[in-house]
Amino acid sequence: MTVDLRFREVHGYRRAFRMAGRGPALLLVHGIADSSETWLPVIEDLARTHTVIAPDLLGHGESDKPRADYAVAAYACGMRDLLTVLGIDRVSVVGHSLGGGVAMQFAYQFPERCERLVLVSSAGMGPEVHPAFRLATVPGAATTLALMSASPVRQAVLAAEPVLRRLGGIGLGPDLAYVLSRYALFASPKARRAFLRTIRAAADVSGQAITMLDRSYLAADLPTLVVWGDRDAIIPPSHAEIAGAALPGSRLEVFEGAGHFPHRHDPARFVKVLTEFLGSTPPARWDRRHWQEVLREGRPDAPSTSSGT
Repeated sequence: MTVDLRFREVHGYRRAFRMAGRGPALLLVHGIADSSETWLPVIEDLARTHTVIAPDLLGHGESDKPRADYAVAAYACGMRDLLTVLGIDRVSVVGHSLGGGVAMQFAYQFPERCERLVLVSSAGMGPEVHPAFRLATVPGAATTLALMSASPVRQAVLAAEPVLRRLGGIGLGPDLAYVLSRYALFASPKARRAFLRTIRAAADVSGQAITMLDRSYLAADLPTLVVWGDRDAIIPPSHAEIAGAALPGSRLEVFEGAGHFPHRHDPARFVKVLTEFLGSTPPARWDRRHWQEVLREGRPDAPSTSSGT
C-alpha cells in the first residue's frame, strides 16, 4: 500500500496529510520538527482495520509555514477543522511528543469528537526536556540555528553520525539517526522559523510550559493508552509514571530499548498494542450535562509537578 501525501486548503493554508484504510477513524499527530513521515512504519498495518489520517501540522512537513499561531490549542483547532473538511466527525487520537500535547488539547476542547486518547512519549507531563529544546527558546537561537543548518555545517554533522554514535549519541541514544534526519530539514528558513515559533509556544529556558496535569480529570471517562520508551532521552521515561498518576484508568506500555520514537523502534509491537487497545475499549460518549458538572466540580487535588523555576 502506498500512502502518498494529499493536500487540502483550510483557512487559506495548504495542509498536507496522509489517509488510508477503512473503518473507525484514527488520527495520528506527530511531534515538533517532524511530519507524518514518522508514522509510515505503522500506517499500512493500522489501515487494515481503521481509517488512518496522519497530517503534517501547520509549519511542518509539506504543510504551509506561515507567520501564524503555533500553540497547542491552535493545532487542536487545526485538527478539528481538517477532520471537518474531510467529513470525519469522531476519532481516536494518537499523539507523539508535542503531538501528545495537541491530542490532549483536542480531547479537552472537543470532547464530543474524541473517542480514545493515546499518548506516545508525550509532552505535557512536566518541565523536563532535552537541553536542545530549552536552548532553542533563548534570544539568539534563530541565528545559531541558521548557522548550524548552513550547508557545510549540516553536511559535516550528518557525516559525523558514526562518531557521534560512538560518543553515546550526544545524549540521544537510539534516536540519533532519526533526529539528525529531522535536523537536515532546517536547511529551509521557513522550517526554522516555524520550529522556533512552535517551541517557544510550548517551552522556555526552564523547560516545557504546556501541561495537561491541571485538566487531566476531564479525561477520567476517556479510554487512554500511554506508550513510552525506557531509553527516551528527549522526554524522560519518568513522565510515563506521572501520566499514569494523572490518568488512573489509563494503560501503560513501556518499550524496552526504545528511545523517543517507540512506534519506529518496534512498529509491529506498536501496531499490536494499539489495535488491541482500540479493539478492547468502547469509544467514549460525550454527555454535555455530565461535562458541565465535571467542570463545575473541578479537581483541586490534580497531580502536579515542579515548574522548574
